[in-house]
Amino acid sequence: MEALRQLQQNLPPFLFDVFRLAIWLLLLLGIFVPLERFFALRRQKVLRKAFVTDLAYYFLNSLLPRLLLVLPISMVAMVVHQLVASGFYSWQANMPLWLRFLAALTVGEVGSYWGHRWMHEIPVLWRFHAIHHSAEEMDWLVNTRAHPLDMVFTRLCGLLPIYGLGLAQPTGNELDTVPMLYVVVGTAWSFFIHANVRWRFGWLEWLISTPAFHHWHHTKDGPAYVNRNYAAIFPCVDWLFGTSYLPAKRWPGRYGIDTPTAPGLLGQLLQPFVRREKSRLAQSEPASQAVTWK
Repeated sequence: MEALRQLQQNLPPFLFDVFRLAIWLLLLLGIFVPLERFFALRRQKVLRKAFVTDLAYYFLNSLLPRLLLVLPISMVAMVVHQLVASGFYSWQANMPLWLRFLAALTVGEVGSYWGHRWMHEIPVLWRFHAIHHSAEEMDWLVNTRAHPLDMVFTRLCGLLPIYGLGLAQPTGNELDTVPMLYVVVGTAWSFFIHANVRWRFGWLEWLISTPAFHHWHHTKDGPAYVNRNYAAIFPCVDWLFGTSYLPAKRWPGRYGIDTPTAPGLLGQLLQPFVRREKSRLAQSEPASQAVTWK
C-alpha cells in the first residue's frame, strides 16, 4: 500500500488512473479468462475479433464518462438541495448505509432501465448504442464496448433518481459512498452478465440478472427476441414493464446487428454522427441457431 501511495504522489493523475485501470484489467483477465475457458457457452479465442478495439474501449470508458458526468450531476445535486426541505435530507442521512445503498440500487435500476430502453427505441440514441450491440462474439470485455456518449446517457439516467431522491450526498458533502458503490457494483456485475459462460441459476434468475438473461438482450435471432431484457441487475424491472424474455434451456444462436459497423475505434466513435442506423426492430432473421442445454 505504501508503494501505491508513493506512486500516486509521483505520477500525474491521468497516468495513475491508467495504471490503476491496468491493474484492474489484470485482475479481470485472471478471473474471466479461466471461467470462459472451463465453462464456455461457445468455444472462442481469448483474442477474438475486435478484442483490441474493446480493450481500447475499456480504458476510454473508464475515464471519459466519469469526467463528462461531473457537471450535470453536480448541477442536479445543487438544484435538488435548494428545492427540497432540509429535514428530508436529514432523514436520508440517518438511514443505515446498507439501506440507502439498496434503495439507490433499486431506483437507479429503474432509471437506467428506461435510459437503456430509450437507447433502443429512439433512433438518434440507437445510433450510439448500436456500437455496443455490434459485437458478434460475447464475452466479459464486451461490457466496455460502447460509445462514451452511450455510457454517459445511461449512467446519467441511473444516477439522476438517486440524487433527486436524496439517496446520494444527503448532507451536501462532496464525497459519498452510495453513488460510488452504485457505479462499482453495477460495472462489476455488467462484466459478469456479458461473460461467455453457460451457467444457469434456476429460481435465482427471477431475482438477479445473469449471463443467460443478458445474452438474450444481445441476440440476433429475429424480431421476436430483440429489444428485451434491459435491466442490468434486477430482472423484475423488465417483467414489470413487459420486456422480459428468458427461456429455461435455450441460449441465443447469434449476436450482433444487421447494419455494418466501422472496424476500428476511431471509426466507431465517429459513426453515430455520420451514419443513421436502422432500429433493431427491423431485424428479420429466423431464430434457427439457438443453443439448447438439456
